[in-house]
Amino acid sequence: MHLVIVRAAFVAALAVTSAVRAATFELARADTAGIQAAFDAGALDAERLTALYLARIAAYDRAGPTINAFIALNADALADARALDEERRTRGRRSLLHGVPVVLKDNIDSVGLPCTGGSVLLAGNRPARDAFVVARLRAAGAIILGKVNLGDFASDATGRSSLGGQTRNPHNVAYTPAGSSGGSGAAVGAWFAPLALGTDTGGSLRSPTSVNGLAGLKPTHGLVSRGGVIPTCLCFDAVGPMARSVHDVAVALGLMAGRDDADPATAASAGLVHRDYTRFLDRQALRGARIGVLRDVRGFDAEIDAVFEAALEDLRRAGAVLVDPVNYPAHVLGARAGLVKVICDTEVPEEFDRYFGTLPGGFPRSFAELVERADAHRATLSTDARALFPRVYEHYRTRVGGGPARSTLTYRSARDDGLAMMRAGVLGLYERHRLDAIVTCTRATRPDRVGQDTRPTPGAPTTSVRDVANVTGFPDLIVPAGTTADGLPVSISFLGPAFSEPTLLALGYAYEQATRRLPIAAPTPPLSGENFTY
Repeated sequence: MHLVIVRAAFVAALAVTSAVRAATFELARADTAGIQAAFDAGALDAERLTALYLARIAAYDRAGPTINAFIALNADALADARALDEERRTRGRRSLLHGVPVVLKDNIDSVGLPCTGGSVLLAGNRPARDAFVVARLRAAGAIILGKVNLGDFASDATGRSSLGGQTRNPHNVAYTPAGSSGGSGAAVGAWFAPLALGTDTGGSLRSPTSVNGLAGLKPTHGLVSRGGVIPTCLCFDAVGPMARSVHDVAVALGLMAGRDDADPATAASAGLVHRDYTRFLDRQALRGARIGVLRDVRGFDAEIDAVFEAALEDLRRAGAVLVDPVNYPAHVLGARAGLVKVICDTEVPEEFDRYFGTLPGGFPRSFAELVERADAHRATLSTDARALFPRVYEHYRTRVGGGPARSTLTYRSARDDGLAMMRAGVLGLYERHRLDAIVTCTRATRPDRVGQDTRPTPGAPTTSVRDVANVTGFPDLIVPAGTTADGLPVSISFLGPAFSEPTLLALGYAYEQATRRLPIAAPTPPLSGENFTY
C-alpha cells in the first residue's frame, strides 16, 4: 500500500511539473512578454524569430495576398539578431525589446535604411543619423527590420504612395489599411513584426491602428521626441507605438519617451516621464472608473455603431461608470479647422525647409523646390498615372511662400491662445463630470476600398473627431473592440488629459484583458514553425 501511494504521488508530481513546464508559443498572438519567455526557456532566439517574420514577409508582402507594406528591408537583420543572441548569452538582456524586430514608418530616420516619406522625390535618401526614438529602440536591443509605406509625406489616408504604391489591409485585401501610417498598421496586422512606429498629425497613427486590429498610442505632445522625423505640422505631430497588445504599447513607450534637445517640446515632459509604463497595467482598473462616452460622430455605419455599443456594455460589465453622453463644446469643434489652417500654413513650409536643408545634394533642398520637382515629375507621367499622383503636392503649392510668420500675432494667437482654448474646453468635460477618460469609437467608417478614390482634399470636413487629440496635444489610446461581418477590425479610443498615459494604459489594458478582441488576419495565415509547445 505504501509503495502504491508513493508511486501515485510521484506520477501526480510529474504531471504537475509537466503542466507547469508546458507553454505554447503562437506567433500571431505573441507579445514581447511571450517572446522573452520563449527566449528564456531556450525554445526560441532572436535569429529564429527574425527568420519567422522574414518568411512571412516573403510569403505575404510581395507574394500571396500582396500586402505591400514594406519599402525596404534591413539586409543585416539576421546578423543583428545573431549579435543580440550572443550578447544575451554573455551579458544578459537589455530590455523586453532585446532581440525583438520592429518596423518603422518611412518618415523616421534610421541609419542603413532609406528615409523617403513615401515620395519618389526622396527615393535613395539615406540618413546619416538615427531619429531619437530609433536610437532609443536600438539601445534597448530592438532589431530594426525595415521601413514601411505611408502616404507621401504622411498626407494620404488610403495607404498609397508615389514610391511604394498601394498597401492592402491584411484582414480584407479588398480594403486599404488607412493612413498615413498604413504600412505600419498592415505590417503588424499581418504579424510581419510585433511592433511598429507610426506618426500622427490628425489621426494618421490611430486610424490604421484601428482598421488593422491593433493597440496603439498617440502620446501627449512633448512626451516623445520628433527629432529625426520628416515633419508635417510640428504643433500637432506625434510619434507613437503600434502593437498587438496594450502591454507592448506600454513597453515601447517607456523606452521611447524622454527629453531630446533637438525637440524643444519634450522639455514639457520633465518629471512626467516613466521608464516603465507596464507597472501601471491593471486588470481591475475599470472598476469604479468614470468614463465619458463621446457620441459626436456616429450613424455612418450600423455595424461599427453596434460594435461600439457592445464595447460600452463590456466597459459597464468590467465596473466602469459611464457618463453617457458627453459632448465636445461647440467652440472646440468649430474652431479646430481654422486654427489648424493658420498654424500649418506657417509651420509646414518652414519645417520642410529645415528638414530638406539637411539632405545631401540631388534631393529637394526646400519646400518650394519640392513642389517644383513634383510638378515636373507629374508632367512626365501617363494620363492614368498622373490621375493617381498624390494630391498633396497640389495642396503644398498653395502654401509656397508660407503663411504668417511665427513672429506675427496671427500665428502666435492661434498657437498660444487658440490651442489653450481648445485644451481648456476639453478639460472642462473632465472637470464637470469628474472623468478619468473619454471613450469614443476610433473610426465611424470603414477604410476605403482599394482603387476607390475618396481621398478628401486636405482641410476638408471629415467624419472624425480624432484631430481633437492633436490640437489639444492630449494622449489617445486605441484598443481593438471587434470586427465587421467582412472581417474589418473596429476599435475604441481612450482619450485623457496631458500626460495621463498611465491611466489610459491601465484602462485600455483592463478592457483588453476582459474582452480579448485581438483579430487575426485570415488572408495571412500561420506558416510552418510559427506555433509550437515547449
